[in-house]
Amino acid sequence: MIRRTCLSVAGLILAGSAKADWALNMPRGVTELSVETYDLHMQVFYWCVAIAIVVFGAMIWSLVRHRKSLGVEPAKFSHSMAAEVIWTTIPIIILLLMAIPAAETLVKLEDGRKPDLTVVVTGYQWRWHYAYQGEDVSFYSSLARTSADARRKNSGIDPFTVENYLLEVDRPLVVPRGAKVRILLTSNDVLHAWWVPDLAIKKDAVPGFINETFFRAEESGVYRGQCAELCGMDHGYMPIVVEVLEQDEYQAWLDNQKNGDAKLAAAK
Repeated sequence: MIRRTCLSVAGLILAGSAKADWALNMPRGVTELSVETYDLHMQVFYWCVAIAIVVFGAMIWSLVRHRKSLGVEPAKFSHSMAAEVIWTTIPIIILLLMAIPAAETLVKLEDGRKPDLTVVVTGYQWRWHYAYQGEDVSFYSSLARTSADARRKNSGIDPFTVENYLLEVDRPLVVPRGAKVRILLTSNDVLHAWWVPDLAIKKDAVPGFINETFFRAEESGVYRGQCAELCGMDHGYMPIVVEVLEQDEYQAWLDNQKNGDAKLAAAK
């Protein structure tokens, strides 16, 4: 039984899906708020580590130093006002040290005022729709064909040969670097969630309701995420890709999108 259990664990560790992402911590991200969130997370983590060292250290020292085999007699007191004050005051101070910066960050995370760009994001089973407000540009973003073909049973395609397997789309959300991008998030059918770790965003898409969030990417590049709300049979096949371009590259992309839509409309 033990041998089978060990073999099962080893199999899970060696499985390709298990090796997909071995990140042990949240990413720092590429926005000011993602870095601030990461620093806040680490601050709380270090406080927890320090508390654990003190508490468990005191417990272990007490167990070893005051064990019965040494002939130690138990103390005969029932109350200590000094101890009550100390173990009440110290946790209050620690909580305040954590709560104040956390509250400041939470306020910043909800401040979507004065955006440079607003995109309406709508979740569908199982894809995303992006509409750039005021730009007359909109499109659907679905799982890339390379991943869609490889995921099918008996496809004959080795998923390990597919770059960014299940994390690539046919049309990414494209935004300019340094711009404050407001996301208005909703759903056309069931609950979805728009989650991009490098942007420190995880927001629910709720039918009939509009959620709001924003980000300002400080580095150009491609950042990937996924739907993070179980939304049906193909929940695992609706990735998110955000491509951050320099301002001139973004403007060229935007103009190309408008010209392409205009030519498509004329052809019809």
